[in-house]
Amino acid sequence: MLIYACPKNASYYGNRAATLMMLCRFREALEDSQQAVRLDDCFMKGHLREGKCHLSLGNAMAASRCFQKVLELEPSNREAQQENKNATTLLEFERMADFGFEKRDFRKVVYCMDRALALATACHRFKILKAECLALLGRYPEAQSVASDILRMDSTNADALYVRGLCLYYEDCIDKAVQFFVQALRMAPDHEKARLACRNAKALKAKKEEGNQAFKINNYEAAYQLYTEALAIDPNNIKTNAKLYCNRATAGAKLKKLNQAIEDCTSAIKLDDTYIKAYLRRAQCYMDTEQYEEAVRDYEKVYQTEKTSDHKHLLKNAQLELKKSKRKDYYKVLGVGKNATEDEIKKAYRKRALMHHPDRHSAATPEVQKEEEKKFKEVGEAFTVLSDPKKKIRYDSGHDLDNDGCFDGGDFDANNIFRAFFGGHGGGFTFDSSSGMFSPF
Repeated sequence: MLIYACPKNASYYGNRAATLMMLCRFREALEDSQQAVRLDDCFMKGHLREGKCHLSLGNAMAASRCFQKVLELEPSNREAQQENKNATTLLEFERMADFGFEKRDFRKVVYCMDRALALATACHRFKILKAECLALLGRYPEAQSVASDILRMDSTNADALYVRGLCLYYEDCIDKAVQFFVQALRMAPDHEKARLACRNAKALKAKKEEGNQAFKINNYEAAYQLYTEALAIDPNNIKTNAKLYCNRATAGAKLKKLNQAIEDCTSAIKLDDTYIKAYLRRAQCYMDTEQYEEAVRDYEKVYQTEKTSDHKHLLKNAQLELKKSKRKDYYKVLGVGKNATEDEIKKAYRKRALMHHPDRHSAATPEVQKEEEKKFKEVGEAFTVLSDPKKKIRYDSGHDLDNDGCFDGGDFDANNIFRAFFGGHGGGFTFDSSSGMFSPF
């Protein structure tokens, strides 16, 4: 009422400004302080309060000008001296934060903004910058909290709307994110960050969906290329990119690009080390490339996280394959696949037995003879097991037949197997060194 009665009294505006500052209504307090010094340019308390309002709102340079004015009026004013130092400190934190953001050192920016906000408690600009960097660091709940606090006070704040959208975008909630970006642009049509984020979000969603559609119709080459293009859109989108790497790994596996698929799964896991699907995909690729120890390690990680019966079965199977891989691989010895038929096993034995028969290498050095004799024996062992249905079942189930005594006691003779296979009742082959061929005898 006093202001209305005496609108030219600077002290009345100064007193109301002090009251508003106690209520943390700094913008209103700033207007009253500025009115007070307009009425009386020598009103020291008015300049001091104006400076404090500027400082709380994050306007360090304007605050410094006000404090310097106070010091012109009263050079020994300790409060103005201290507040001027605070304004200088605030400017330094701003400079460090700008440099950190340019270098993508977002942790440094958050650190600087925390220190700055201790001096500029009502600065929305600092809060928004901190929230944006928290989002870029993947600390979405903290970023959301800061943005929501600002929106409660100002629901039209375009920067806060942008940060809310950014958090949703980085959490792979792209449709909701676009809504916030559009709202931010409605409030501030020139908001460049919101415009870029909105464009990236739409492009990422479209490219990912194109890749998914190509995969569904078994066009794996196209899917692989589309996922690659999607990954180039926004390297900062960690969660979506983790899914894209995993999707590309799935397409790569279909294209038999197993090593690339493993690399893509590893990239996905680096981005999101809780991504179970990426561990499962990589483990399957390890199984397909017979890297069983690595497969067991991934399946153990999955089973520790999600103890389901399916995951337990996958782990047990990988452990079995690892155990089997440490024995002689009779399929590799014969050069056949694990699903080879009886005829394929016989043909493979015929070829390998003739290739490594000692008579074929009688003119070779002792070292070569010894090595070929060893291979000849292994070929005989392999055929003995894989041509016997019972032994084959035990071998395929992971039993170590060496430990069962199948080849102990000296009763295994590769030559006997060879003669029985090629010669029937006592018949066989003899090696003609002049022609390099075997002939019946």
